[in-house]
Amino acid sequence: MRITDLLKKESIRIGGSVSGKTDAIDQMVELMVAGGNIADPEKYKNAVKAREEESTTAIGDGIAIPHAKTDAVKAPGLAAMTLPEGVDYDSPDGEKSDLIFLIAAPNTEDNVHLQVLSRLSTLLMDDDFCDALRGAEDADAFLAVIDKAESEKLEAEEKKEEAAKTAAGKIQIVAVTACPTGIAHTYMAAEALEKAAEKLGYTIKVETNGSGGAKNLLTAEDIAGAEGVIIAADKNVEMARFDGKPVFSTSVSAGINKPEELIGKIMNHEAAVYSVGKKAVSDTAAVSAEKESGAHTLYKHLMNGVSHMLPFVVGGGILIAIAFLLDVAHAGEGFYGSGTLLAKFFKQSGDSAFGFMLPILAGFIAMSIADRPGLAVGFVGGAIAKEGFTWSYLADQVNVGVNGADPVIELVSAGFLGALLAGFAAGYLTKGLEKACDALPDALEGIKPVLIYPLVGILMISLMMTTVNPVMAAINTGITGFLNGMGTSNLVILGAIVGGMMSIDMGGPINKAAYVFGTAAIATGETGKIIMASVMVGGMVPPIVIALSTTFFKNRWTKRDRQAGLVNYIMGLSFISEGAIPYAAADPGRVIPSCILGSAIAGAISAACRCASPAPHGGFWVIAVISNPLMYAAALLIGSAAGALLLSILKKPVSMDSDMN
Repeated sequence: MRITDLLKKESIRIGGSVSGKTDAIDQMVELMVAGGNIADPEKYKNAVKAREEESTTAIGDGIAIPHAKTDAVKAPGLAAMTLPEGVDYDSPDGEKSDLIFLIAAPNTEDNVHLQVLSRLSTLLMDDDFCDALRGAEDADAFLAVIDKAESEKLEAEEKKEEAAKTAAGKIQIVAVTACPTGIAHTYMAAEALEKAAEKLGYTIKVETNGSGGAKNLLTAEDIAGAEGVIIAADKNVEMARFDGKPVFSTSVSAGINKPEELIGKIMNHEAAVYSVGKKAVSDTAAVSAEKESGAHTLYKHLMNGVSHMLPFVVGGGILIAIAFLLDVAHAGEGFYGSGTLLAKFFKQSGDSAFGFMLPILAGFIAMSIADRPGLAVGFVGGAIAKEGFTWSYLADQVNVGVNGADPVIELVSAGFLGALLAGFAAGYLTKGLEKACDALPDALEGIKPVLIYPLVGILMISLMMTTVNPVMAAINTGITGFLNGMGTSNLVILGAIVGGMMSIDMGGPINKAAYVFGTAAIATGETGKIIMASVMVGGMVPPIVIALSTTFFKNRWTKRDRQAGLVNYIMGLSFISEGAIPYAAADPGRVIPSCILGSAIAGAISAACRCASPAPHGGFWVIAVISNPLMYAAALLIGSAAGALLLSILKKPVSMDSDMN
């Protein structure tokens, strides 16, 4: 595929005139529509403007490359416009933009077009090429300039590949470029570094981490033979492989605008040696203008944990749901889901996956903060939070083992909130430990990541979580006592309360307090079964809230969120509240209140209609044993719909950067 396959004559305007940036975008979108690439023009235009709100797509030297990846695009395409008078496009160099290319990328797995778009991005780094485009008299001449330059570029790339083969082991500098979107800036930075290295007489190999995946991957041999490493990236890259090498880290825009300076940092030995767990020296001057807010930094760490946790939630949840489906004959029994050999197998497999969920969340949050040394510390912290170990419990177990006494204290899990605490605490504890170890002799450098960090870090997080877990137990006990004190005098209010509690921490102490209260109430008779029905419907709502929102309000969610959201229909119907945890962890301020509202409404309606459940689990699959089943289904639907609507109102449309990752 060539650039001219994506750029049609109908989508080119020579000598255009615009009143401002917004007008430029409007006209460019009209050109793109004229090329037949857009299914929903308004949605596509909004996506382009949303991307501009994140940061300007002007790159300087009179060039702007607005873009968006969205399902409003039915086929990949380009539009182009020359503007003799230029337009203020918020360029970083303060100059007007007079050459604009608009990119339309479909929201599909097929990323063949990304190679073409990256080739265009690198061509735009050539001043002669851009001047020729500006001087084109008509669309045909414009396309001819592109076609000629692209042919020369492809020929040069073939020669470069051949030269790389003969120069194996002679690479002086290695680099990684990456930006959140991964369509243009990633490749422009790579091109700038390659040209600067050639000009200065150095050999360089650049790995690009674009939206089509990592290309031109650096090998261990490349890294070992290089003088140093340049990281020009606005997102996290794998750093452990550069252990022991001089590394200079900066923004992707610095890679585009200051390549010779960056190469000088390496070849003049101004970059410090990187060790696992320590940050590379960074270009603070370059980064300061784009420095992330503290909240966004925490969000990135959080999302690292959530993305790694998600497969355990999805896989385990589906297996557990299958177990319930295979064991319908035992609905209402205490062993429901494990009443046959096959059902037991699926239930055990699903439970095993769920068992890793919270440690994985904590471990990868910690790893995002402190690199690889944080993983073990966070994992252990998450495991302790999950189990709920406390000093009192440990002392009780010692008494059981030494004196043969009966156990007195039961474990109370800290839930996913405890795992979040453990993950962040482990990450920053490990970073503090790394800083403290800087004073140690260089001879001990090799044992830090394999002995000191894991030993001391695991000890510290174990002490912390064992001390903190009783707070969760106290919350749990207090809430359970509050519920018991309420009695059943007002079932509707009580149904709303226990239903809402199921969504507060989804598997944590508050959720478990409501669930234990409901299961204990079953033995008290019909009223208790009404409470249990409210508890169960409240626990079914959160995943279905997520599923409905991701299905009917697609522009609020990334593609990955939407794909994972479908599984939550099954998890919600199976009374597996944990299906909503990844979403709640990623955006607690919006997701949790919405789920609480939906669960409270469902619990109140269920109680008002005197729906009663003799089964402590099973979700919608045991509706045959629930009294007034039609109203129970209605309660679930109304509560879930209310929660999904509120969530979709609270959430803003996702940026195109997020949707392309």
